[in-house]
Amino acid sequence: MAIAETFVRQGPTRATEKDRPRGRLHWTVLVYLVAVMVPIGLHIGPLKVTDIKLLMLFTTIPTTFRMLRGDYGGRLPSDILYVLYVAWAVISLLVNNPGQAVSLGGSTMLLFLGSYALARAHIRSIADFTALAKAVVLMVVLTLPLGILESITGVPIILRTIDNISVLNASTSIIDAGWRLGLHRVQVIFAHPIHYGLFCTIAFSLAFIGMEGIYNRSQRFALSALSAVCVFLSLSSGALLAILLQVLLIGWAAVFRNVRARWWLLTGLFVLAYVVVEVLSNRSAIKVFMSYATFSAGTAYWRLLIFQWGMFNVMQNPVFGIGLHDWIRPAFMHSDSVDNFWLLETMRYGVPAFVFLVSGYLAAIVGLGLRTFEEGSALWRMRRAWMFTFVGLTFTLITVDVWGTVYSFIPFMFGAGMWMMTADPEADPDGTVAAPAGRAPALSFRRDRPAPAKTPAAPVFARPAQGPTPQPKAHLFARTPPAPVLRARAHRPPERPKPPSLTRFRPTDDPS
Repeated sequence: MAIAETFVRQGPTRATEKDRPRGRLHWTVLVYLVAVMVPIGLHIGPLKVTDIKLLMLFTTIPTTFRMLRGDYGGRLPSDILYVLYVAWAVISLLVNNPGQAVSLGGSTMLLFLGSYALARAHIRSIADFTALAKAVVLMVVLTLPLGILESITGVPIILRTIDNISVLNASTSIIDAGWRLGLHRVQVIFAHPIHYGLFCTIAFSLAFIGMEGIYNRSQRFALSALSAVCVFLSLSSGALLAILLQVLLIGWAAVFRNVRARWWLLTGLFVLAYVVVEVLSNRSAIKVFMSYATFSAGTAYWRLLIFQWGMFNVMQNPVFGIGLHDWIRPAFMHSDSVDNFWLLETMRYGVPAFVFLVSGYLAAIVGLGLRTFEEGSALWRMRRAWMFTFVGLTFTLITVDVWGTVYSFIPFMFGAGMWMMTADPEADPDGTVAAPAGRAPALSFRRDRPAPAKTPAAPVFARPAQGPTPQPKAHLFARTPPAPVLRARAHRPPERPKPPSLTRFRPTDDPS
C-alpha cells in the first residue's frame, strides 16, 4: 500500500503561497538567455554554428513533438500554424534553391520553431513568466552602460572582446551604422542597431505593467525609463515607434479604464481611420503609415519603393515565392535589402507562408484578448503587458526586417505567453495551467499529503468498549435506502364537539 500510494495521478492542485514555488527558470531557458547575451559563433567543419543554434539542435525535435502531442496545456492553433509555416518555407526553398534548402530551412526551423517550442515547454505558469520578465528587464538594463559607451566611441565592447579571443568568434559582425543626432547608433550584441532597439522594447511594458505588485511605482517607472533610454540609443525609428505605440496603449487604458468596451472602441476607431485614409488619400493607408514612421522623407520614399516593388514580386510568384533569388526592382535601387519583415517572408516563401505566419500570430493575440480574467490580478497584468508588447511589434515589423538572434528571441517571447491561453483563473487566480482536455494528468511520484499514522491493532481477546456498536460508514456513491426517521408522537388535545351547521333553517324548525 505504501508503494501504491506514491503512484497517484495528480492534476494541477492549488497550493498556498507558502507552498508555491517561487518560479525558477528551467536550465535550458537560462542557457538560452545567456546565449542571447553572449553571441558566440563556433566553426564545426565547414559550418558556422551559433550558440543558439547549437542549443536548439538538442531541444527542437523533442519540444516540438511534445507540443504537437498536446503536453503543454493542449494543442493550440498557433502551434499547428507555425509548424505549417516552417514546413512551407522548407518546401519553397526546395522548389527555388534546392542546394540551400537544408541549411537555410534547418536554420529557420531551429531559430523560429525551436525557440517558440522551447518557451511553450518551460514557461508554463505565472511564476515562470514572472521570472522570465524579471530576467529580460535585467538583461536590458545591464546593456545600458555598454550602449552609452558605444554611442560615444562607436565600439561594441562585447563583440570586440569575443573576436579578440583566438578560439572564438562573435556570431554577429561589427558594423558601422552611421551617426544620428550626433551619436553613434549602437548594436551592443546584435547584428544591427534596430535589432537592439527591438530587443529593448520588449522590456518596456513588462517593467511598467507586468511588475506591478512586485516593484513599487517608482521602481517600475525607473525600469521602464531605462529601457526607453536603451531604445533611444539605437536611434531607430522602428524601435521608437514600438515604444510610442506601447505608451499610447497604456494611456488609452488609463483614460478609459471605466469603459468596459474600451478595446472594441479603439479597434473601431482604427478601422474607421483606415477607411478614411483609403478613401480620402491618393495613397494606400499602409503607404501613408510607412511614410510617417521614419526619421526622414528620403527613408520614407525608399521604403515606399521597396513595398511597391516587393508586392510586384509577390504577385509574380504567389505560391512558392522567389526563395533566395534576387528580386525584381529598378536599376537605381542598388541595395537588395527589404525593410519589412512581413513583406520579405511573403516574397521569399510565398503567400501560403504569410497566411500561416500571420494566422498563428492573430490566433494568439485575438484569442488571448477575448479571454476574461479578473481585472487587477497578476494574470490580467501579465496578459496586458504581453499583448501591448506584441501589438507594438506588429506595426514595427512593417518597417524593419529581423534575422539572427532577434529572429529567435521574438518567437521565444511570443511562445512564452501561450500558457495564458489555457490558464484557468477560476481554479487558480495565480495562473496555474489546466490539464489539457482528453489527457490524463502526468504521473507524480510523491504524496500529496503525508500518510496517516497507523494505529496499533487491538488484542484478540480484548474486552469491547462500552457503548453503542459503531456502524460501518456507507460509500459515498452507494445506493442505500434512507434510514427511517423516528418522530416523537405529539400530544393531541381532546376533541371538541363540532358546532352546528349554519343553514337558513333554525335547529328547532322542522323543514317539513
